[in-house]
Formats: sequence, structure tokens, C-alpha cells
Amino acid sequence: MSFHVAVIPDGNRRWARMHGLPVLAGHKKGGQVLERLIKDGRIHPARVEEQVEKAQQEIDSQIKEAGEAVVYELGIVGLDPKLLQILGRLKFRTSYGQNVLLHSLEVAYLASGLAAELGANVTLAKKAGLFHDIGKALDHQVEGSHVEIGMRILEKFGVEKEVVDAMKSHHEDYPYESVEAILIQVADAISASRPGARKDTLENYLKRIGELENLAASFPGVEKVYAIQAGREVRVFVKPQELDDLAAQLLAREIANRIEQDLRYPGEIKVTLVRENRFVEYAR
Repeated sequence: MSFHVAVIPDGNRRWARMHGLPVLAGHKKGGQVLERLIKDGRIHPARVEEQVEKAQQEIDSQIKEAGEAVVYELGIVGLDPKLLQILGRLKFRTSYGQNVLLHSLEVAYLASGLAAELGANVTLAKKAGLFHDIGKALDHQVEGSHVEIGMRILEKFGVEKEVVDAMKSHHEDYPYESVEAILIQVADAISASRPGARKDTLENYLKRIGELENLAASFPGVEKVYAIQAGREVRVFVKPQELDDLAAQLLAREIANRIEQDLRYPGEIKVTLVRENRFVEYAR
């Protein structure tokens, strides 16, 4: 005989809020508890409490390890262990489907790389990039925007004022006070907007690809259109019997002009138009 069990995760949410953790951490804890209880076969109040306590300790350990691993990877030292514990909470926090801890690590790398190229302060850019979203670790339990919360967290744990000043401007809530502040905003935008990074971005990306292909396909004589290189290039195949080489060259320019007029896009889009004749014979 088979049994079906319906699980309502509301208790996980309450547990997470009670312990000051993101909801995802509560779901993970709840899943671990259920798995162990089912394997063990002893499901009674004392056993449940025992497994809940054990799962809570494991989640805390994972949070601590996550925070320590990120700063170790970046080569940042001298930070308060409690600050690393807060940073590690971002492992269980997402923004539009993007993991916030991985996003913060990405921003740190991007910002420090840009700083190195421009001769700015690499260490400052790296730390500000890592901590720019630290407020999201507590924004479910503390009032204020994640930027304001993040500023208070960093000030509480004695992080340099230059780092706080550099991270607080990434949503333009505060004026830029350094080159590094601008680099944090740029790196944040790059990480968040790359195709597939966030759910809404993926939808917009697919929409842009469709608009690009449909625009090129609307011209007479076009047979097939493919947007490639994440929309940075559009390849247009035309019917050779309808367009000669000169007309094909002019059409490529017309398509490029229409893209410039009708679509919004970062950078530039390369228009490659292909006109070919194929002759096939068989030897029997």
C-alpha cells in the first residue's frame, strides 16, 4: 500500500523568521528533518525536536563556512567572524532567482578587475563589491532598504568608511564619493543583467531576441533569420532568386538602420547577410 504525504512549508517560514534567517534556509532545514525522520522511522515529538536542533546546527555551520569560503577566495582578511556569519546567510537568499552570495562574489571580481584596469583601489573595490548587498541578509527582519541596512551592518563591525561609501551608491540612493563607487554600480549591473542571471532578465532577453529576428524577417526577400551571440549578431539569409548582390548589400544596411531606430540594446549589433546559390547534380 502506498501513502502520499502533503507537506505545508509554513512552519519552515516561521522557523526561519524566528532565527533571523532567509526563508530558503527554513525550507532546507525542514527538508533535512523530514528526510532523517523518514529514514529513521521513529516519528514522535522528542525525536522531531532532536532532528530540528541537529538540522539547525548544520544550517548555522553551512552559513559560517559559506561566509569564510568567500572571503578566503577573495583574499580578504581581518573581518569580524560575526560579519562573516551574516555574509554567509546570503547563500540562502535569492533576488529574482539569482543567488545573492554568488552575485556578490561576482560583483567583487568584476569591480576589482575594473579597478585594476583603471588604476583605482583594487582592495577597496573588491570589499565594497562583496558587501554591496550585505543588507539583504537581514532585510526580512530589519526595517529599511537593503542599502541602509548594509551600511549599518558594516559600520557596526568596523568596516572602513571608504568601503561603506563605495557600496552605498550602487542604486543611486546616495551620491558617488569615489571612482570605486561607480565601479560597484557598473559591476552590479553587469552581474544582474547578463542573460539568464535572473528570471525577469531571461524573459526580457528572449523578448529582445524575438524582436530582433522578427524585425529582420519583415523585409521582402528574407528567407531565414537567426540571432546569435546573445543577440549581438543577427544573420539574415535571403532568397538569391529575388535579390542580387547589390540589393543584398543595400538590404543589410536597411536592416541595421531599422534596428538602430526601433530597438533598444546595449553596445552594437552586427548584421550579417548571406546570399548563396547552390547547384546540385547527381552522377548515376
